[in-house]
Amino acid sequence: MNGRSLLSFFLLFLLGFRCPCLAGGIEEHPVPDYGDAILVGSIGDASNLIPMLSSDATSHEIADLIIDGLVKYNKDLNLVGDLAESWDIADGGKEITFHLRRDVKWEDGVPFTAQDVLFGFNTIISPKTPTAYAGDFLEVKKAQVIDPYTFRVVYKRPFAPALSSWGNIVVLPRHLLEGKDITKSPLSRRPVGLGPFKFASWKTQERIILDANPDYFDGRPYLDRYIMRIIPDPATMFLELKSGGLDWMGLSPIQYDRQTNTPFFRKNFRKYRYLSFSYTYLGYNLRCPLFKDRRVRQAISYAIDKEEIIRGALLGYGVVATGPYKPDAWFYNPNVRRYPHDPERARALLAEAGWRDTDGDGILDKDGRPFSFTVLTNQGNSLRDRTAQIIQYRLKKIGIEMKIRTLEWTAFINDFIDKRRFEAVILGWTLGQDPDIYDIWHSSKTGPKQLNFIGYKNPEVDRLLVEGRRTFDKEKRKRIYWRIQEILAVDQPYTFLYVPMALPIISSRFHGIKPAPAGISYNLIRWWVPKDEQKYIMP
Repeated sequence: MNGRSLLSFFLLFLLGFRCPCLAGGIEEHPVPDYGDAILVGSIGDASNLIPMLSSDATSHEIADLIIDGLVKYNKDLNLVGDLAESWDIADGGKEITFHLRRDVKWEDGVPFTAQDVLFGFNTIISPKTPTAYAGDFLEVKKAQVIDPYTFRVVYKRPFAPALSSWGNIVVLPRHLLEGKDITKSPLSRRPVGLGPFKFASWKTQERIILDANPDYFDGRPYLDRYIMRIIPDPATMFLELKSGGLDWMGLSPIQYDRQTNTPFFRKNFRKYRYLSFSYTYLGYNLRCPLFKDRRVRQAISYAIDKEEIIRGALLGYGVVATGPYKPDAWFYNPNVRRYPHDPERARALLAEAGWRDTDGDGILDKDGRPFSFTVLTNQGNSLRDRTAQIIQYRLKKIGIEMKIRTLEWTAFINDFIDKRRFEAVILGWTLGQDPDIYDIWHSSKTGPKQLNFIGYKNPEVDRLLVEGRRTFDKEKRKRIYWRIQEILAVDQPYTFLYVPMALPIISSRFHGIKPAPAGISYNLIRWWVPKDEQKYIMP
């Protein structure tokens, strides 16, 4: 998965199917004004602002505003140039020559050149770099600087996600990092970029402030400042929105459906609704003896009523997930094995696996051990918390005790996920535009800091993931990823729960928001506020 794939966080619905819904019309001012700031709410803090070293969405969301990539997805989800003006593809797709822009400088004034890209490439493939994203770049046989503004890569074999992988994950300022240990670099907390915004400050668990980059090659953002406020509790965040302490946040379904349908919110805010490029899942640590038997995982999936979760937690703002893709993607397989709510089938599968209530206490036992486990999820996510409660209720009905523990996001990732100290988790993945899911599901990706943290291993899936990366023909790739979905549906390494709707709300003083297949944030640098409505004057 590349940086741009991960950074679709929160904000997408359609691939030519349906436009995001917008409450209220937009009156555009004829001439945009410069100035003002946008205050954005986030339940979790960033961890590291060097993209190749972080795997959490907040870090990538901030880094995406500071560091550009060679390519990006435009509003219609087509790959276009970013730091690369153009590229040539040769040798059946195995060779890509990027022609870089000549008008780009790092914010300290040093010109951006192909040497920065080569340095970033060499850094991400280095065994000393603890990154989850090296796999795409290890497919490269040779990377070379042709001249200061021409960079060429030659792949060992055909690699379908090659072009899309050259997002901002691999771009680094060579002049600041060469010869240094990237894991100890101050740039993880104070990055130097070349994107539309510049880093200003970061107060841990409180706020991250970015200022407009006046020298940005694609034009200075109209807004002077981007401020992310870290507010772990959604109820507190909503109060901040209502009192003017925030301009933009993602609403919970109850906030969207009920708490914002008032004259105050209709006058001062605009709401959007679209199916997100993400899914939520119950993931099992497959190293844990409780979950090694596939029948147990299938039983849990039958015990859970996904429609109940969508009704009760999402208030209908979502759809059932059947695998690792959203239903409107071209590579989605609608014909995989499904798990409708069926407690009797769940009990039968558990009995087959040797789980029975031998002492009459209502909890299943096997070899003297009760079926009891703890699920971890992150604090401040009311949807996941409510989801956990509904699952807990349904599992109790079939004799499984599930305890719930919520953790602060950074500690959750660093101390539990990265160290594999969990039995089960409720989490979500953000989806990219390419079907490649190698980094999450291949058995080689189970090491420290890597994304297959549940420890899933299936030789056929491994083979197909590699084959999918080698295949350019769209219909052939589709068949490959359909088969992967069929296997995952049977193995149930996750119980795939739901694809939620994104429900952002933004102050109505912001103009220039144009919903598109890529969501709403793709053109953030073109958002603006009329002078007479501006609230913040930058020093």
